[in-house]
Amino acid sequence: MQNYRRTLLMASLLVPLLACQHTQPKSENIQISEQLQQQALASSLAYDLVESLTVEVGPRLAGSEKDLIAVQWAEDKLTTLGFDKVYKEPVKVPVWDRGDAKAMVVAPYPQGLVITALGGSVATPTEGITAPIVRFDTLAALKAVPKGSLTGKIAFIDHKTERHTTGKGYGKTVGGRSRGAVAAASKGALAIVIRSIGTDHDRMAHTGAMRYQDDVPRIPAAALSSPDADQLNLMLKRDKNVVLQLKMSPQSHGYATSYNVIAEVTGATKPDEIVLIGAHLDSWDEGTGALDDGAGVGIVTAAGKLIQDLPQKPARTIRVVLYAAEELGLIGGKAYAKAHKDELAKHYIAAESDFGAGLIYQIDYRVSEQAFKDVLAISAPMTANGVAMGTNTASGGPDVSMLPKQGVPVASLRQDGRDYFDYHHTPNDTLDKVNPESLQQNVAAYAQFAYLMAQSEIDLRPLATK
Repeated sequence: MQNYRRTLLMASLLVPLLACQHTQPKSENIQISEQLQQQALASSLAYDLVESLTVEVGPRLAGSEKDLIAVQWAEDKLTTLGFDKVYKEPVKVPVWDRGDAKAMVVAPYPQGLVITALGGSVATPTEGITAPIVRFDTLAALKAVPKGSLTGKIAFIDHKTERHTTGKGYGKTVGGRSRGAVAAASKGALAIVIRSIGTDHDRMAHTGAMRYQDDVPRIPAAALSSPDADQLNLMLKRDKNVVLQLKMSPQSHGYATSYNVIAEVTGATKPDEIVLIGAHLDSWDEGTGALDDGAGVGIVTAAGKLIQDLPQKPARTIRVVLYAAEELGLIGGKAYAKAHKDELAKHYIAAESDFGAGLIYQIDYRVSEQAFKDVLAISAPMTANGVAMGTNTASGGPDVSMLPKQGVPVASLRQDGRDYFDYHHTPNDTLDKVNPESLQQNVAAYAQFAYLMAQSEIDLRPLATK
């Protein structure tokens, strides 16, 4: 944190100079932005919220009983915090139970392996599936083999996830998790196992959602821990005929109703215009969802609370959205976009926190080219919080990623994610991985961003979307 504090000190020297370059109303916005930053850096609210969520609710898989407990928790917290408006909107979500998952090499070197079912997977027959495995470096390599070439076999995608500050290694490998079962089944495979989509070396597997296709048989899909993927490789170097037994008992139970939980700070002069900051409330069932996405819930809620408590409300409404069922395919985000389609033209900008609790080092936007330089200029007070001005290539975050196509500008507050995929979707996603000081810096960034956007007089949209 010493380097971070030094960055804050140096960057803070820029703020008075920036203030002198603006008219008096803009100078007042800068002063309030600075105030929000300092209050955030002194507040434990975000961490207290993450602790409360992970301890009092714990894992909260969409469609489970804990999911509805989390919804009630969110409503109660947002109401207690005094937001101007708190409400929820129904979201239809699939109900899936993980069951048990076991894997055993039966030949030539009998021993157990650590696996977990991928989210949405079907079960094996009760007696399991026993078959030789066929290894592939990537999903593309699997797709390239002839139809029928995997008949009676288990596919194994062994694609390692690279470690990057930006997390871009995840994007290179996650297709094997989400689309691997369809690719393997189309070639005749009985099942698929993948190297976990993670950057750790712990002997625990990373779960995550996968998809089926109606015209392709549904086969069981599981992830191996990285050490066990390594173990399989060492076996295959000695003998190409490795036989694996899988026994998995996940089950789907139709659909249930969950909710997007929403809180608002009502705008003073433009209450019908929205600055959206969001996170997702659901988590996978193996950890406690502290990083993914309890941290995001704490960050955006605490940022909204700071703005709620200002003596004078901002011009636009700040809307805090805690989305349902992100892990199962951005279901809450899609439901929100559909439910609010008639007011998306009034959404000034949107951003989501869903990348853990690492320090925010840069803010990117996706606005009209004409507006980009101006929006960077009014965001300059964020540099005092260690946030650099970035590019015009933002996606906004998973649950708002569909909004740019509908004309809504977005921002991405980039977090240091170099260790995020060590814990992502594992039993190791727990509260002790959340750094309280980093969380405070995130709250400061989101509070400044939301307030400055709520006060902005820049037209962010391209002419074509007006």
